[in-house]
Amino acid sequence: MQPCWQRLKQLAEEEVEATLNALPQPLQARAREVPVTFERRPNRALQEEGFAPDTLGMFTGAAFAEEGLVPLPPQILLFLLNLWEFAGGDEEVYREEVRTTYLHELGHYLGLSEDELTERGLE
Repeated sequence: MQPCWQRLKQLAEEEVEATLNALPQPLQARAREVPVTFERRPNRALQEEGFAPDTLGMFTGAAFAEEGLVPLPPQILLFLLNLWEFAGGDEEVYREEVRTTYLHELGHYLGLSEDELTERGLE
């Protein structure tokens, strides 16, 4: 069973905030500058660009080292219905997946590659 959108969003907001609070202070300050947007699923335009309909999250814009060189501001998108389904409808697993996906996308902002994120358990 799928909870209402507001509940999914509330849980995700709480988990992102708790994750931010657990980061070391210098990293926390930088991470707070990157907005997090909650969407249900990737929209048609993203899917046409090649993103899978079941994508859990994505980072857009300039990575920290490239800010000012890329015209789009940094942003993290989390696709909450996909995360909920990936978690099998379990609230605790959902929170863990929100945390892992948020940290994965934050890692992209910090310039980490997919391989480097996998090495850190953030696949």
